[in-house]
Amino acid sequence: MWRFDKSILSQFDFLSIVLLIPLIFTSNWLIGEAVPALAQKQSVYIGFAALAFIVVFFLPIRRMKWLIPMIYWVNIALLLAVEFFGHARLGAQRWIEIPFINATIQPSEFVKPALILMLAYLISRKPPPINGYRIKDFMRISFFILLPFILIAKEPDLGTALVLLLIGYGVLFFVGVYWKIWAVIVTSVLLFAPVAYKYILHDYQKTRIKDFLSEKPSYHVQQSIIAIGSGGLTGKEKDEATQTQLHFLPIATSDFIFAFLVERTGFLGAFAIILVYIMLILHLLSLSIYNSDYYIKVVAVALSFMIFIYMGVNISMTIGYAPVVGVPLPMFSYGGSSFLNFIMLFAIMQNLITFRYRDMYDNSGTKSFL
Repeated sequence: MWRFDKSILSQFDFLSIVLLIPLIFTSNWLIGEAVPALAQKQSVYIGFAALAFIVVFFLPIRRMKWLIPMIYWVNIALLLAVEFFGHARLGAQRWIEIPFINATIQPSEFVKPALILMLAYLISRKPPPINGYRIKDFMRISFFILLPFILIAKEPDLGTALVLLLIGYGVLFFVGVYWKIWAVIVTSVLLFAPVAYKYILHDYQKTRIKDFLSEKPSYHVQQSIIAIGSGGLTGKEKDEATQTQLHFLPIATSDFIFAFLVERTGFLGAFAIILVYIMLILHLLSLSIYNSDYYIKVVAVALSFMIFIYMGVNISMTIGYAPVVGVPLPMFSYGGSSFLNFIMLFAIMQNLITFRYRDMYDNSGTKSFL
């Protein structure tokens, strides 16, 4: 017999959900103004993500933690499949074609939650000592971070690979690593960076860096800055937002949606959305800091780092302070894969928080949604 336990409401983290709502609704409004057909598709993505949230939320994740290494290695196998059987677009081999349904998947998107769960699994099984992980444990966990990084960087998809790297080592820094290890890493990165630029980066990646460092920004960034500047304090009406309506602003619904936001809502609208992101990041950090459970600690801090990195890079890119890379504004830019990833991570975190003190089965053997 199935029954619902009302105590679930006392543990559920409502604040994170409340903070997501203005991001999702504002995004759908802007996308609908620019391309109504895309707004309909985005609504489908939101509905599917909501369903996925419910399914993941009620999974007995703690009782199924033995599956986490398997999920990680399945994702690694998919990345290897891209290497040998991948579908290439615009010079990058990042997709696997699904037979019979004329669709493709991008395995690098699914690696993010898999890596975060794997880190939570590894750190929970062997938490760091008082002075942080020493070299042996650091290298053991680094293996699981570097393996997907190398495979994704080879596609090439350096942006996604670097995000994974920053999230992975950001989590390690947060939970604790012996300070001498970090000193060696920082020194090595500084020494290796010139070599990596000359011999490892592709020509188009070097071009992006050169464009960023040049005095004159690229066409995309110029149009983005014009859109942001024209928004003023309170923004423009729909018909007067010429940068978007006349299609001067490229990729206005995804990569440069922040510029579209500022053109329509001005400085005040942009400030409000950035404030929502800041509140969400700080809330996730507080969940991580004040929890001794390493599953919650790792997932919450990884999610906060992920949102911060994506938001910081995307907004910096639109105002000319970062190279133009395909990094979406979290839960705001048009697209299903990135949105679904974030929502699934929120579902995993909510599950870990809500069901922390309860099992999926009560003492009488009756299954309950806790």
